[in-house]
Amino acid sequence: MVVEVGYAQGWDPEARVAWRPLSEGAARERDAAGLPYVVVYRTAGRDAPLEVRLVSWRDHHVGVWVYDTQGRRTHELDMRLWDDPARLLRLYTVGWDYTDPSMAEFDEACPRITVELFPDGRGRRTEEPKGRGGGARVTVPRIADDERWSDRPAFGEWPLLSAQVHGFARQPVFEVVEAADDSCGPAPATCWRPPRPAQPGPIAALFRPGVRVTDGYHPEMTVVEPRRIGTLRIPSGLLAVSGPDGDGPHLTVPVPPGEYALDEARVRHSYACEWAGGQVTRSDTTAVRLLVKDVPATAWEMGIRPDEDPRLLRENGVFGFDTDGATGCFADAGAWEPLLALFEKGLIQGDPALGQDLYEGIEDSMYLLRTRDRASGGELVAFATAGDGTYPVWVGRSEAGEVVSVVVLVGGTPELLPESGTR
Repeated sequence: MVVEVGYAQGWDPEARVAWRPLSEGAARERDAAGLPYVVVYRTAGRDAPLEVRLVSWRDHHVGVWVYDTQGRRTHELDMRLWDDPARLLRLYTVGWDYTDPSMAEFDEACPRITVELFPDGRGRRTEEPKGRGGGARVTVPRIADDERWSDRPAFGEWPLLSAQVHGFARQPVFEVVEAADDSCGPAPATCWRPPRPAQPGPIAALFRPGVRVTDGYHPEMTVVEPRRIGTLRIPSGLLAVSGPDGDGPHLTVPVPPGEYALDEARVRHSYACEWAGGQVTRSDTTAVRLLVKDVPATAWEMGIRPDEDPRLLRENGVFGFDTDGATGCFADAGAWEPLLALFEKGLIQGDPALGQDLYEGIEDSMYLLRTRDRASGGELVAFATAGDGTYPVWVGRSEAGEVVSVVVLVGGTPELLPESGTR
């Protein structure tokens, strides 16, 4: 079996065509430089490709998409480059089992199996025999080490990973095809790009009155003046950001020992209310902020723990604190345990013996309450989130690299709207 091999800068999954074809030499140069490129494998007489490999070493990513004769994606593999030695982790695999030739690609009713693997030996296998919404069975996959890891192949020495899927008894003979003339325009919006973790969005703009944003549900919201709620004492010099549970705080951020302002970013919007019989205007909180230094943040980074590796994040993936009670906390990490004990006594147990110097409720705010550790002077302030789940912590840094603010987007990540008078 002869398989034709073509190279390109990109792949358009909607049109199922390569974008900006490359010669083998040009693709080799991009591979050496770590730049994104794709490899397309085809056989004569078949419109759909057998397999498309999507490579971006600078993003530690190699993807493989396998297609059936109708051009539907049947398997997707996401591998991540791990160093020392250079090898690839099989991070995520999903397979679709189309039950009918007329079933559309990625049909919600299509049975699928997903396998997630991690470098520490953990994993999860999810079977959905009736597709999404039809129930799932989650088990621990039995995966050998050589199935979890593979050596990084040299350029041009990749096997056809989907050979067994296509019924090939042995690896085929590869034949590189000449690149077509590059007459492509700009990359289509649907063109593949390497997976990226979630981005911070317009955090700074959420604290600038007059900026227009949308959360996807409300078409237009206007940022109003941030609300200063008070301050938080962090005498230990280590800020904790976490849900109010677990064994210790989820994340810590070093800051100079001191007392820092707590702010709420807020937006105003109007909507038609059936019960009010007309338009209603209200204000909502989009973010909570601990302001370390009153200077602009020139860069934002997702806060991560030492045991968290960004290479494990898929498209829009996040690391953050988990909550099943729609609550997060800013706190002095040096007094985390006594502060959390006061939180539980006051909010959960309703202990009437707590004085206001140890436990204080906060009204009319996303900030709910404050606790104080008498011995150290450290404080904890709890805030509400829009729901349960995982919330990333965004750390803003100045041009000099200093931490200037720590922000949690409690209502999701809004998008900027064009300024008035522009399109």
